[in-house]
Amino acid sequence: MIDSLSMANTVSTWFMVGVIWLIQLVVYPSFRNIDPGRFRDAMLHHQKWMARIVILPMLVELATSLALLALHTDSLIYWYGCMCVATWGFSTLLIQVPQHTAIAVGDLPQSDSNHLTVWNWPRTLAWTAHGILCAFAVAT
Repeated sequence: MIDSLSMANTVSTWFMVGVIWLIQLVVYPSFRNIDPGRFRDAMLHHQKWMARIVILPMLVELATSLALLALHTDSLIYWYGCMCVATWGFSTLLIQVPQHTAIAVGDLPQSDSNHLTVWNWPRTLAWTAHGILCAFAVAT
């Protein structure tokens, strides 16, 4: 039987796995098709709505990952899970958010939106790996 903490961790993680793959394969590549005159507004719109969609599941994933690690300090699954969370967290805060902001305020040209796709791979892989770890954890 899956406890509520593990369920919240797994659901929030897999929600974000879906979101990150959608961003990686659809959203970021579509940025290059936006009219340059509308790009800044499109970027601001993207940031506003994506934040509303992802902040809660990201916080749930972070909190439940840390709680599971605290309860199971001897489990490599939860240590690796927290490393995945740290990877996507630092990548988000140190790479993605500053790039989005610089593009939105005009400090970087629209062509630099391709860097978002390239530098999003660590987050995509970290979330996917965490999703696999969660699936393994609840299956055992």
